Amino acid sequence: MRRSLAISILVVLGMTGHSMTAAGQSTSGKDLLEAVTDNDVDARDEAGRTALLIATHGNRIEVARALIEAGADVNAKDRINDSPYLYAGARGHLEILKMTLAHGADLKSTNRYGGTALIPAAERGHVDTVRTLIEAGVDVDHVNNLGWTALLEAIILGTGGERHQQIVELLVKAGADINLADRDGVKPLQHARSRGYREIEAILIAAGAM
Repeated sequence: MRRSLAISILVVLGMTGHSMTAAGQSTSGKDLLEAVTDNDVDARDEAGRTALLIATHGNRIEVARALIEAGADVNAKDRINDSPYLYAGARGHLEILKMTLAHGADLKSTNRYGGTALIPAAERGHVDTVRTLIEAGVDVDHVNNLGWTALLEAIILGTGGERHQQIVELLVKAGADINLADRDGVKPLQHARSRGYREIEAILIAAGAM
């Protein structure tokens, strides 16, 4: 990695104070600059974040690209179980997400709520992200710690609007279990009806939901 590029990465990320190396040793911004220049791209700050994860937080596409091409671990988690892959999926940072998928993203990895990247993407209405994750092969029926699948979360925490309607359609077409209930035994169709989401209700009924 060129030194000028390494400098620009650290400036953009704001990693100029004390940080942590991959081995857990305290290091200065200068030391970290040298580490990045030497391709120690998985050095961490005091929150356990790698440079790639911080770049992903800011949706810094070109910085993320440079780090990934230099070998940054797209699955490296911080202290709250966020990784570049999981965070990009949850926030709808599509370009970075695609890069992580092309460089070994662990589709089975889960966040601090026990959910895959697909579940928060569905909740937040990131249609293209949901489509991309489905095509990548993420389990559409994974159940998180709340007892919710991506379909349930799209309905329970969604708005019922056009984006969430599209997401429900995508999940249904991908083979999501439309009758898989939450921990209280409430099914997706019941949640949609109770919220007055008529369009989503119609999609589910057309698919055979009960």
